[in-house]
Order: sequence, then C-alpha cells, then structure tokens
Amino acid sequence: MNMQTAIAPAAAEDLPLMLPGRPEMRYNFPKAWRHFKALIKDKENTAEVYPIFEALPWRGVYAAAQAFLQTERGQDIRRNEPSLVALLDDRERLRKMPKGSLADHYCTFMDREGLSAQGLVDELDRYRPADHYFNDQVTWYFNRMRDTHDLLHILTGFGRDALGEQCVLAFTYSQQPALAHLFLGYAGGLEIKKRLKSRAPVFGAVREAQKMGKACPRLVEMPISELLAMPIEDVRAKLNITPPRKYTEAHKVWRGMGIDPYDLIAPEAKAA
Repeated sequence: MNMQTAIAPAAAEDLPLMLPGRPEMRYNFPKAWRHFKALIKDKENTAEVYPIFEALPWRGVYAAAQAFLQTERGQDIRRNEPSLVALLDDRERLRKMPKGSLADHYCTFMDREGLSAQGLVDELDRYRPADHYFNDQVTWYFNRMRDTHDLLHILTGFGRDALGEQCVLAFTYSQQPALAHLFLGYAGGLEIKKRLKSRAPVFGAVREAQKMGKACPRLVEMPISELLAMPIEDVRAKLNITPPRKYTEAHKVWRGMGIDPYDLIAPEAKAA
C-alpha cells in the first residue's frame, strides 16, 4: 500500500500534469526507524505506518507518473477511468460481469471481507496531512496505486492473513518501489518467524512475492475496467502472475501443526 499520496476526487480534462510545491521524495531513516519501533510496541496503531511511507518513499514516483501520463495510452486510461473507487464500488455493475471474471472474484472477496474501495480511502485520510492535496494528474496516478491494493490480493492469491499481507507488500515494492514496502514486508516476516517457530518458508514466500511483482506489468498502468470483465485466469496470464508456491507451502506447514494461518497462535497458546 503506497501511503505517501495525495488524494483528488477524480481526473479532469483540464488538470495540470503536476503542480509545483510537491514534497521532494527523500529518505529519512531515523524517522522510519522511530515510527517502526512505535509500531512494534503497538501493532494495532496503524497511524505509525503512514510516517514510515513518508520516510521511505518511492523516490522516482513523480517521474514514473509523468512518463505514463505523457503517453496517449496513459491519457486514454485516465479519461476512461477517472476514479477506480467509483468503478470498484459499483457492485451492481460488477455483478453483471461473467462468472469467473476478475469482477466476480473481486465482489466475492470484498463482500466476504466486509471491504470497500472507499473504505480504504477513508482509512488513509485519517493519517494524511491536509496540506498534501494536489489537484493534478499525478494525484490521479497516486490514487490508482492506493486503489489497486485489494485487486492485488485477488490476482496473486495472497490472503489477508499475516503472511499474505507481507507478501502483498513485497509484490507491491516491485511495482511501486517505495522502500517502505520492502522494509515492512520483511520486518513483518521477521515478526512472524519470531512469533511462531516452524519450518514454514516465511522469507521464501516474501522473496517469491517480490519476484512475482517484478514479472508483472505495473497494474496501475493497466486498463482496470477491461481486466475486470476478463476471466481471472486470463488476467493472471496476461499479467504474468503465477501461483505462489512458498506462501501455499507455509500455510500447509502451519495447518499441519494445527494452526490456522489466519490466526498464527497455536491452540495450546490460546488455552494457556
């Protein structure tokens, strides 16, 4: 999840490419470490995550966004998909798409998890400084980095369990190389290893996810409305996304130990 972004409601024909005054993307390792230590003390305090992304950003994001937006394809997608939130939260429309399509899987996943695209926006808005709003085309690109997060869960097969979230972070790093994604992905993997001693290939799963993200074209630069209507396996083939072997193996190991991968506490520990 890339959280150094500013939010605008939708793309507009007359928006400037990039307004002046945007903050320079620079690393601040002491700040990142300070907020990470606070996060470790209270893992439920998600307010500590945003500053980590500010401190370990994707330094080339402005150049990448402008390069895409200066292409005819980029402008076509921007005109056709001014807001992924509006597109993804239109469940009535998505439910009319074929069974087995990405849209079908997306609706099932979001309904099961009680999620919405707007809900993610609202969550991030709790932490983002008010002066980080920029009404330009680069913001549209930033929005898509945020709004494709749940699609990544569905396309990769990484669930919302502890390891699945670390894998999505590592996958996202290869798509949107903010150091925060990589740092949090591997740090989260280390926490899992410390919490539960097993032969489950936790770091192998995170590394595999990173490689998967590198093989996949940048999802934010793909026509999402077209992908939604396609069979999910065709979308995965188009994006070079293969089944995650190490992640599946880790789940198998934990289940063999009588542990639910979505609740990494052994039954004995619960009873203690």
